[in-house]
Amino acid sequence: MRSPNRPLALAVLAFLAGCAEVGPNFKTPAAPSVSGYAMRGDQAPAGPSLAADKRVAGPWWRDFGSPRLDEVMDQALAGNQTVAAAIANLDKARAQVVSVRGAAGPRIDASAGVQEERINIAAFGFSGFSNPTIGLYNIGTTASYDLDLFGGQRRRVETAIAAAAAETHRADAAYLTLTGNVAMGAVRIAAIRAQMDAVREIIADDQRNLAIVRAAEAAGGEARSTATGPRAQIAADEALLPPLAQDLSQARHNLALLVGKAPAAWSAPDFSVADFNPPAQVPVTVPSVLVRNRPDILAAEADLHADTARIGVATANLYPDIKISAGWAQTALSPNQLFGYGASGWNIGPTVSLPIFNGGQLRADRRAAEAQARASLAQYRQTVLTAFTQVSDVLTALAHDDDRLTALGAAQAAAESALSDARAAYRLGGGPLAAVVDAQRQLDRARLDVVQARSQKLMDVIELYAATATDWRDSAENAG
Repeated sequence: MRSPNRPLALAVLAFLAGCAEVGPNFKTPAAPSVSGYAMRGDQAPAGPSLAADKRVAGPWWRDFGSPRLDEVMDQALAGNQTVAAAIANLDKARAQVVSVRGAAGPRIDASAGVQEERINIAAFGFSGFSNPTIGLYNIGTTASYDLDLFGGQRRRVETAIAAAAAETHRADAAYLTLTGNVAMGAVRIAAIRAQMDAVREIIADDQRNLAIVRAAEAAGGEARSTATGPRAQIAADEALLPPLAQDLSQARHNLALLVGKAPAAWSAPDFSVADFNPPAQVPVTVPSVLVRNRPDILAAEADLHADTARIGVATANLYPDIKISAGWAQTALSPNQLFGYGASGWNIGPTVSLPIFNGGQLRADRRAAEAQARASLAQYRQTVLTAFTQVSDVLTALAHDDDRLTALGAAQAAAESALSDARAAYRLGGGPLAAVVDAQRQLDRARLDVVQARSQKLMDVIELYAATATDWRDSAENAG
């Protein structure tokens, strides 16, 4: 006879399944209270400005106005293998979310089988009979559902979702890192080519100095041995080109690696410094917004969320678990009897499991989960501090870049004037050759320093874009 209280009991159990969810609920860490990045005494750059909500529309590198960079960036975004691995990890995490959700929901399985069995009559105490061989046919289904009274399954789903979010942000970080490295690689190629051009100008100046000396020799104002020094200087300056050529080759090969191509299968563009025209004003996200935009911070936050949810999983394991299961089966000796009522059987009811003794394992698991969550919180805070420090470093670097360029520009102008005066004096016989050589050396150093300083400022601007998590996606993708 069916119990009249069974439907009520099942309803009560189903109600209880949604009433409890043990463990702490995750709360997004509060944004930092600081409003800027500069330490007391830091020099602020003239170009970048703090902006709470101003973001670049579309990919940040297009602010540099370089079609060549745009083309290489598109190739890198499509072919870089590190990014491909990050996307694969993201797909894996998303699949795991579906898997965990499926494991937490109702489960229905079907089975069917046919087998022959020889019955050992003697095992039942009968003798004098031959052992018969019979066929057994069966078909059936089983269903089960975990009522999840204390939310362990829901915490597992929450953990998987947070882990997938972390992989999403890591993929974003991989893209952002890639775009920054590609832009840096392009600027490095341009910088090396600019240095090589500067060295060639230095060699041309050496040739002019040699021509002046030879003219003086021809006029009888200098001995033939005087030209030895200028010729040696030409040879020394020409020796600067091969190492730069090797650096250029390595920079081009590295850019091919970022694009996802072998050096023999791809050729890097001949970038020049003039190809890059960054904006005079670069908006810098304020700290409270940076922690909500920078992907490595968001990944650390998602890791903290996942570890917080794991505390709930470990806590739920300390409490009773109730599953509702049901089964139906048809079993017969011949196929034509398989679907008759006499071949049917079924079962339904709850199964309760309660941990009683496990050597302290479950409580230790919860303490371990709590410790892991504390470690994740510390890692999150460290990630935030690291991000703020990076932005602070690059902002002060830009300030010093401007000062250095101003000073070097003045030094180069003074060196050019001094060289012009020294050459004029030498031609007129009123100055020594040593003064010309010294002025030439001063100008050479100033030229190379200016080239390097301009390239460094470009790299620092790129680093600022990357450090403040400026968007790498297309405008159309953002809109979607």
